[in-house]
Amino acid sequence: MTDHAQPPVAPQALIQAEALSKYYGDFTAIENVTFSVPASSVTAFLGPNGAGKSTTMKILTGFLAPSSGTARIAGLDMDKDRIEASRLLGYLPENGPLYTDMTPGAYLSYCGAVRGISGGALRDALDRVAHDCRVEEVWHKPIRKLSKGFRQRVGLAQAILHDPKVLILDEPTSGLDPNQIALVRDLVKSLAKSKTILLSTHILQEVDAMADRVVLICDGKVQFQGTPSELSADKGIEARFRELTKGVAA
Repeated sequence: MTDHAQPPVAPQALIQAEALSKYYGDFTAIENVTFSVPASSVTAFLGPNGAGKSTTMKILTGFLAPSSGTARIAGLDMDKDRIEASRLLGYLPENGPLYTDMTPGAYLSYCGAVRGISGGALRDALDRVAHDCRVEEVWHKPIRKLSKGFRQRVGLAQAILHDPKVLILDEPTSGLDPNQIALVRDLVKSLAKSKTILLSTHILQEVDAMADRVVLICDGKVQFQGTPSELSADKGIEARFRELTKGVAA
C-alpha cells in the first residue's frame, strides 16, 4: 500500500476512523485521519510523541468529540450510539486511572458492577481476567503498592472484564521493564485470537512483536498504512520511521 493511501473502509472492519479532525482554536491536533482495523487483527498505531495518537483514540472511544468526521466501533457511530458501542469496547488509556486504595479484586468488582455484571457472571468474569492477566498473586494487595507492570495488567483486566469484541490500548507497554513488556505482549497476542485490537505505540519493536498492520501518524496526519513488512521494506523500520516522521523524536 502506498504512503498517504486512504482505502475505503472494509465491511468487516470493527474500528473505523473516517476523516477525523480535531481543532483547538488555531491548533490542529489531527486532520482528516482515516483508517480501519479488520476483525480479529492487531493494528499498531505508530508515531512520535505528540503525533495525535491519543487524541484519535479518545475520539474512537467516545471520550472526545471530533471537530469533524466519524468514529465507528463495530459499525456503530460513537457520536450517536456511544452507549451501545461502549458495550463492545474495552479501553486502556495511557497511564489509566486506578483507585489506588482499592485492591485489584475490589476495583475490578466495582468495574463489573458499573457495567451491569453481577452474581455468577461477575464471579466468572473476575476469575477469567485474574487468570488471563496474571494478577491472582496481588488480588488482595492495595493497588498503590503494586509495580507499574502489575498496574498495567490490572488496567488491562478492567478493559477485558466484559469480554468486548474490540480493544483500544494506548501505550500499554510504556515505562515497563523488559520482563513486564514481554508479559504484556504475550497477553495482547493471546487476546488477538478472539478480539480486534488497536494498539498505539512509539516503540518500533512493538510493531514486529504484535502487529498485523500499521497506521503511522505524524503532525496529526496519516503518513502510512500497510503491513509491517511494507513499512520496513528496503530501508528497515527505523529508517523508514524517521523518514515518514521527518526525524521527529519519538
